[in-house]
Amino acid sequence: MEAVKDFSAAMALVDFIPVILFGVAAVMLQRDLYNKMSKGAFALFAAGTIDVLCAGALKALYKLLYAANVCDFVPLNAMFFPVQSIGFLLAGIGVVAMLVHRQGETLAGVAAPAAFSGTFVFVTLMVAGLGCMDFGLCALAKRLKKPAAIVLLVVSFVLCLGMGYLSSKNFEKASMNWIAEGINVCGQLCFLLATVVMHKAGLKDLLLNTEK
Repeated sequence: MEAVKDFSAAMALVDFIPVILFGVAAVMLQRDLYNKMSKGAFALFAAGTIDVLCAGALKALYKLLYAANVCDFVPLNAMFFPVQSIGFLLAGIGVVAMLVHRQGETLAGVAAPAAFSGTFVFVTLMVAGLGCMDFGLCALAKRLKKPAAIVLLVVSFVLCLGMGYLSSKNFEKASMNWIAEGINVCGQLCFLLATVVMHKAGLKDLLLNTEK
């Protein structure tokens, strides 16, 4: 018999906060980086960030439905790791491609990784993709001479790693969920603040010397 999860409606609603923070940051980055990416790179970045946003929103929705005693919609919970990990991977590839490919080039041969059983593979993909995305954004922050943005991105990455570690623990307890919620909110807030700093520093007008 499956153990009862200790979710509350308040916890579920708080879970939407990091989703909103990430969504705002993702939209800002998409707008600022649109003219700096090839069509292929932007497609990867946009698809990846949308995947991550959907994964977080569906996970929060699952908690809300469970806490409200509506239903235990297991597929919403089960799809979180696969969708989010592939999303981060695609977004990371898109940012790295922006830095190494000339504007106008089309990326070929890039596909979403195949699904594997077990969460370890998805955690690995998520860390790799998130690392690539944050590393690429740190490179842009360095060109903008905004060390504060770099620090915020590093802190956000470390906090996300903490979330990955906590995911291996018992999430049926309310205490673990509240700790995870706090770490996730702080991580996504740092990501959003870094995005705002780069946006105000002129990320949209930054020249990457990517033209042929």
